[in-house]
Amino acid sequence: MQIFVETDRLILRELLPSDDKGMFELDSDKEVHQFLGNKPIENIEESRKIIEFVRQQYITNGIGRWAMIEKSTNNFMGWTGLKLVKETLNNHTNYYDLGYRLIKKYWGKGFATESAKASLEYGFTILQLTEIYGSADQNNLASRKVLEKAGLRYIETYDYDGRPTDWFKITRQP
Repeated sequence: MQIFVETDRLILRELLPSDDKGMFELDSDKEVHQFLGNKPIENIEESRKIIEFVRQQYITNGIGRWAMIEKSTNNFMGWTGLKLVKETLNNHTNYYDLGYRLIKKYWGKGFATESAKASLEYGFTILQLTEIYGSADQNNLASRKVLEKAGLRYIETYDYDGRPTDWFKITRQP
């Protein structure tokens, strides 16, 4: 198991097949998917496929989302981190996207912001990236606040599957 980053409260490590129950708890929750197209998963096999997909990104792209683990309990909290987006979104292709998703009981406690800042630090210092993007449904005020607290700046609003979505960017400081 590879640990990429540790913070005061978090361990950010590779997603493992054994994270399937935590991923199912996360992605089967309708509230978690409120701003993600309202398509929660329906069975644990879907969570296993998601984990396999992310683990393949580690091999293919050298990066993918990480499991977010609470240090004090060793509990799976959700995922966080960077991913290389090869598809075109908002006229961008081959860019690094910052993302995070938490099990509901961990909402509102600063974990997403803590993980986002750690992910950005990793991207700029270890991966030597020059810019990182993020996006959030315009109505997802909590996610927008996380991006802003992590240092990303609003660039524009674009249409994502019929939903206004805000586009953010941060550039590495020299």
